[in-house]
Amino acid sequence: MQNLRIDLVSDIACPWCAIGYRRLEQALETLAGEIEVELAWQPFELNPDMPPEGEPILEHLCNKYGQDAERVERTQGEMIKLASDLGLNFDGARARRAHNTFDAHRVLAWAAEQGRETALQQALFDAYFGEAKRPSDPMVLREAAQQVGLDGEAAEAVARSDRYAETVRAAEQRFMQAGVSAVPGFVIDGRYLISGAQPASSLVDAIRQIADETRDRAPEHA
Repeated sequence: MQNLRIDLVSDIACPWCAIGYRRLEQALETLAGEIEVELAWQPFELNPDMPPEGEPILEHLCNKYGQDAERVERTQGEMIKLASDLGLNFDGARARRAHNTFDAHRVLAWAAEQGRETALQQALFDAYFGEAKRPSDPMVLREAAQQVGLDGEAAEAVARSDRYAETVRAAEQRFMQAGVSAVPGFVIDGRYLISGAQPASSLVDAIRQIADETRDRAPEHA
């Protein structure tokens, strides 16, 4: 079986990241027994300058994209239906606020050291899109950590500190320099970038092609 690394550049506040990861899961189910993937989540901040109180999502998206409320609401409805069809909990998506997620990324870096980052990512997607909770709230992070078997008190302590700040900033910078300017971004084998929440079938084709090219580059051993 061939091994590939996928760095998934993502933000908890990005609905298409949740959708993109679910589609990646579907792709990896198809590739089971053929290609084994090592997945590493990488940080991205959609709203790096957002004040702590955030902004109502409809108002934020109207201002960000220069669109009227009716059009944004329609687009959000289509996205929510797509997410629901994939089995994702987006029940609170319309009630959510746009937030900065830097503190959440720091706690995710802590969770990665314990092999629980994917589980915590999913719990935070549920908290944000399912329940409209603030993803960098220390108590939200504590609760999400506990849900996935991590030490909630330790997660809260990380959230209330500045631990892992340099780790997160360095990763953000590294992947921006690698060409990731929007999320989700799938960086495969450290050299191939797939942008956007591509359909599972497209991810299967791309991963297979990259696996073939990686295999062709591998040095031969006597």
